[in-house]
Amino acid sequence: MTSFRIRPRFQVVVPDEPAVVIEKLVAALAQPDSPCTGRAIPGHAVLTMPAEAQHFWSPQLDLSIEAHQEGTLIRGLYGPNPEVWLLFAFGYGIVGVLGLFISIFGFTRVGLGLEAPVLWVLPVLGAAALALYIASQLGQKLGAEQTFTLHHFFEKTVAAKVPVM
Repeated sequence: MTSFRIRPRFQVVVPDEPAVVIEKLVAALAQPDSPCTGRAIPGHAVLTMPAEAQHFWSPQLDLSIEAHQEGTLIRGLYGPNPEVWLLFAFGYGIVGVLGLFISIFGFTRVGLGLEAPVLWVLPVLGAAALALYIASQLGQKLGAEQTFTLHHFFEKTVAAKVPVM
């Protein structure tokens, strides 16, 4: 399941109606021996690890549950806690905006025939973006076992084999 994707996802159609899928998830989460916690409302569910098992890189599974002509279409998206995801999104945003402004300023100076030592910051920003990507992959690997736990819990609950893309 681990891949070079930052947020692995899947899509599956199950023969049950959406309300039945939600009921199954709620019932499975209510079991005392459930390896996961979470919440489910019509059309959406979020599966997480129990609080005592969570760490910074713990994943969560967001499920979109929609009616389909063959039953129910379930779209799943694995990712970190929203706070961690936001941290990385802001990191990439800051690197991108700085890269844009430094590029505009530096290449304008080059176009005017002036020196532009500020362009030496661009490789540093590229390295920062690469470091963010590597950190996200490392975090994904550290949360892989919990991702498998969430995935197997979901497969068992909906009684379907679900390949991850």
